[in-house]
Amino acid sequence: MSGTSEQNEGPGRLKVVVADDQAAVREPLAAVLGLAEDIEVVAAAADGGEVLAAVAAGPVDVVLMDLRMPVMDGIETTRRLTEEHPEVAVVVLTTFADDESILGALGAGARGYLTKNAGRQDITRAIRAAGAGQSVLDREVQDRLLATARAKAAAPAPTDTAGQPLPDDLTPREREVLTLIGQGLSNRGIAEKLFISEATVKTHINNLFAKTHIRDRADAVRRAIATGLA
Repeated sequence: MSGTSEQNEGPGRLKVVVADDQAAVREPLAAVLGLAEDIEVVAAAADGGEVLAAVAAGPVDVVLMDLRMPVMDGIETTRRLTEEHPEVAVVVLTTFADDESILGALGAGARGYLTKNAGRQDITRAIRAAGAGQSVLDREVQDRLLATARAKAAAPAPTDTAGQPLPDDLTPREREVLTLIGQGLSNRGIAEKLFISEATVKTHINNLFAKTHIRDRADAVRRAIATGLA
């Protein structure tokens, strides 16, 4: 596991681990992210084992995770982190945008999924969103998920990912919010779309999550797609 400089260290900054088995990708990426005033790259890991070691040494807020790594791949590492360190958010950054990779990573608990076509601003935005408990899926990934969902035969009644119908007590506004989450909108984007405050959006999301047992924003995207709302 390679170390990082102490540039930009300090309280209030998101502490990030960059994981990629290729040093030619890992080290420049860590250096670029470290230039952001609100991000501190605390470790650069070459495999899943090094990621787990870095998180155990902590503190860590976000792991920027490659999927194809030796020793332990990104999906298994994400699953381990979700189970053992649920406070640590995972954002996948990979060249792979196939169904198996996307669904595997999101199912393991990743809060974000970007392809390596993403620019520096896209990556830093996703890290900040994950650190704030939100999720970001890039457009290619969203399109892939939507295409996959629409290619499957529609069930007679909308069901969530656990195979249960959405609760009857969801309000029209809560369904609307779930639809917009499924379309990849942030809380601010939802607020602007519905002409309500972000605080009101958060209230609707909290109520929605409680009624449907949705765990996080990535889970909400899956539910919206599975129920045909997105």
